[in-house]
Amino acid sequence: MRRIWLIFSQAVTLAVAALFVIATFKPEWLRRDTQPQLPSIVSIPTAPAPAAIAASEASAGYRAAARRAAPAVASVMASKAPARGPHIDDPWFRFFFGDRAMQQPQVGLGSAVIVSPEGYLLTNNHVIEGADDIEVQLADGRDAKAKLIGTDPESDLAVLKIDLDKLPVVSFGNADQLQVGDVVLAIGNPFNVGQTVTSGIVSALGRNRLGINTFENFIQTDAAINPGNSGGALVDVQGNLVGINTAIYSRSGGNLGIGFAIPTSTARYVMESLIRDGQVRRGWIGVEPRDLTPEIAQTLSLPVKQGVLITGVLQNGPASQAGIRPGDVVVRVADRPVTNTAELLTAVAALPPQSQAAIDIQRGEQSLSVKVTVAQRPRTRREQ
Repeated sequence: MRRIWLIFSQAVTLAVAALFVIATFKPEWLRRDTQPQLPSIVSIPTAPAPAAIAASEASAGYRAAARRAAPAVASVMASKAPARGPHIDDPWFRFFFGDRAMQQPQVGLGSAVIVSPEGYLLTNNHVIEGADDIEVQLADGRDAKAKLIGTDPESDLAVLKIDLDKLPVVSFGNADQLQVGDVVLAIGNPFNVGQTVTSGIVSALGRNRLGINTFENFIQTDAAINPGNSGGALVDVQGNLVGINTAIYSRSGGNLGIGFAIPTSTARYVMESLIRDGQVRRGWIGVEPRDLTPEIAQTLSLPVKQGVLITGVLQNGPASQAGIRPGDVVVRVADRPVTNTAELLTAVAALPPQSQAAIDIQRGEQSLSVKVTVAQRPRTRREQ
């Protein structure tokens, strides 16, 4: 019995000693939280969550993207001489009307993007349309007279060239990889206040039938775009060019969070065509199209519900020679489905002139495929 008591007393002594050591050096092992902890008055840095890390990197990436792309975005001043009146040189007219007879030149402001070390710049056609003199001011303060290489009013793009050395150049990104929700930056010279960078997200892709251009495939963004941003850069968070800012939806002339940019897939093709050929060569088949509505399809007893109704065919044109008639419904162009007029124009324009293409049509109950020899799209009056 005495031996058992001795063992018990030694065990208790060791347990008390261990408890004392733990309470002295590791008191948190013995603490049991039964109350919700209040915020600490002392700010203690903590490791950010993965989402916070991504947000922090994205925030830093905006700075890097702006620093990389902004030097390649220039301001454009396009001036147009005033129209000369029939009495502008009449001394009596000048005597009575004085300086009012001498109109001031019209000046337009916009932006442009330097896309090659050779000095080529991309901008909007409406920025320089009809201009007699075009001046470009770089972000580093240098000025230069710009030469107009070519314009494409149907896509609202133009190419300029300046002769300066050591030009900053933007890198082309892949606009086809953009997704709704991606962060983008708009860089330009709004209201001539100086170069400005705004941020937003891609709100929508493939916007068309807006009545802005003949060929429309816009990137929609809520990044602030205002007058003067036209021709400027839309870049991703790496600073790569993904679009050319072109238009805004506005009732007041200011930004309402709906801006449109031409994707670089279109801009690059137009630029290379203008530099190489002086014009953009597009396919054309000579038809007058109209969207096929469910009412029209029902009236004509058509088995298809989507397509483009042909309401007119140019006599002796490519479509006429291939056998396409008014009343036919085009459902596919060169294995590319078409569901509206915009898609038909785009699909046909993408066909090389003088090539042959298969066009699938619905003629009443009959499905046909015809071979069309594609012609070159005639130049518009604005291009001429």
